[in-house]
Amino acid sequence: MAHAIERSRSLGSTFPELRAKCWLFIMLGIALLSLGFLGFANLFAAPVLSVFYIGVLMSVAGIAQVVHAFNIQGWRSFASWLLSGVAYAIAGIAALHNPLLAVSVYTLVLAITLIAAGILRFWVGLQSRHHLAWGWVAFSGAVTLLAGLVILFGRPLNTLAAPGAILAIDLTMQGATLLAFGFGLKSSTLSWM
Repeated sequence: MAHAIERSRSLGSTFPELRAKCWLFIMLGIALLSLGFLGFANLFAAPVLSVFYIGVLMSVAGIAQVVHAFNIQGWRSFASWLLSGVAYAIAGIAALHNPLLAVSVYTLVLAITLIAAGILRFWVGLQSRHHLAWGWVAFSGAVTLLAGLVILFGRPLNTLAAPGAILAIDLTMQGATLLAFGFGLKSSTLSWM
């Protein structure tokens, strides 16, 4: 108990405010856990739906830019608008035509993003060693970093399932972290006078 009190004291003057809002951490934790479980239930649907959605948006945006370009034909940037619109439309149609390639690119970007987020979250955890539940934050960062590395080095075999699985794992870890932090704040009996 004394160890938990020492950690709580490091929150300093912000502790009473945080403790009063512990329910926000708990509610967000529950929401993220729920989204994580939903992600586990739909591992293959998430990347396919994402690619379809992105392909449709890019196609519509590209067509809109081409139409816009022809409406400003007299302007000297006509060619730039036209090429931009054509490129967007081609990328959107390519995503719809070859979703496996689009998911592969998406998976690569996801891996890089998770590696960066994991490193940053782990660093925040290490920098917060004197705060309540710092270990959960660092552990969450390590899991996110590991997930990004697994995706990066597991490509192309894990291209379809990986984005949904990693997103589900990350959401579950964030939810658990926030629950631990929120309940840690709630259960603290310190008086800050």
